[in-house]
Amino acid sequence: MNSDMAFDRAHIWHPYTSMTHPQPCYEVESASGVELRLKDGRILVDGMSSWWAAVHGYNHPLLNEAIQSQLKKMAHVMFGGITHAPAISLCRELLDLVPSPLECVFLSDSGSVSVEVALKMALQYWRGKGTERKRFLTLARGYHGDTFGAMSVCDPVNSMHSLYQGYLPLNHFAKAPESRFGEAWNENDVESLEKAFKEHGHETAAVILEPIVQGAGGMRIYHPEYLRKVRSLCDEYNVLMIADEVATGFGRTGKMFACEHAGITPDIMCLGKALTGGYMTLAATVSTRKVAEGISNGSAKCFMHGPTFMANPLACSVAHASLKILKQGEWKEQVKNIEKILFEKLSPLKFLPSVKDVRVLGAIGVVEMHEPVDLPTVQEMFVNDGVWIRPFGKLIYVMPPYIIKEEELLKVTHAINIVVSAL
Repeated sequence: MNSDMAFDRAHIWHPYTSMTHPQPCYEVESASGVELRLKDGRILVDGMSSWWAAVHGYNHPLLNEAIQSQLKKMAHVMFGGITHAPAISLCRELLDLVPSPLECVFLSDSGSVSVEVALKMALQYWRGKGTERKRFLTLARGYHGDTFGAMSVCDPVNSMHSLYQGYLPLNHFAKAPESRFGEAWNENDVESLEKAFKEHGHETAAVILEPIVQGAGGMRIYHPEYLRKVRSLCDEYNVLMIADEVATGFGRTGKMFACEHAGITPDIMCLGKALTGGYMTLAATVSTRKVAEGISNGSAKCFMHGPTFMANPLACSVAHASLKILKQGEWKEQVKNIEKILFEKLSPLKFLPSVKDVRVLGAIGVVEMHEPVDLPTVQEMFVNDGVWIRPFGKLIYVMPPYIIKEEELLKVTHAINIVVSAL
């Protein structure tokens, strides 16, 4: 182990790892297209898009140019009392993409913070209306981020945040939907949700959920009719609807936004990850005019949130370029082709005794095992096969960059077949 890696191992925390028994790390020297080049010279095909984000791949010339051009002008200025062209251009582009009547954009630092912003918007909206609503309704198996407000609407038992029970606000949880995408809809799926509305609708500020795909809570892909029922119940009980599209937004499920599968629009939408094409951290919380005015006409007369790096010009410039690429529409055929290959190459794995289920939607492929995998061992197996896949728990899953070529994707699916067959 060289001195840099020894220092890393001794002093630097990585996501969800121990400082006393750290997991192995692989040093990346450079990245281009869908390839990660390790310091030791090995090249890995990236099957993770750096956790959903690098949808256009790495070292993209148009995204590079956007940052380089902006860097010559200014890297950052505060957003309080100041505005700038990158933020204005980005928000124009964003509002061209999100469904109507979403039209007011709040820019922040990360997906988790965009959820915090959405929750605060909902609370402040009702206070502005003269009604105290301090609880949220959400779904079991959900995941919305690692900050405290976001943790309070993650599954309290089956998520990585169960450690913090007792410190978090108590919210209400309905059973996760069981009807699968592409299969028959079961009307009983909404019984728990309807019961929660009847019992708690009067105190509920908003429903928050991940549309169509529940991510880190289990990579579960559910029926669009469930979303339509949520929208209908929110309207019936006068409750706001928050769609957490941080992971699902910008084409990952085969639609620009996952809500489009159900033909519904939330009152507030959270966006992040792929917003900048994986280049920089940036997120957006987009609300309707109704929500914005409800907040702004309240006692505070403004929305009480303002991150230091809000609307960072570098991040806004590269996000604007990323959205311009998406608007060209090539991603639609790319994601369709990825879905086809993932389905063909992963579906046969469901017949292995070690495999519980296989799920595919858009540029998402999931192999769920019966038992949790040994992460360091499986990670090494994938690296030795020349691919980068980061399993968690019982899940071996991929969400490759949209630009991945067929032969590169086949290398990823072949590695999954080899590893899963060996478990």
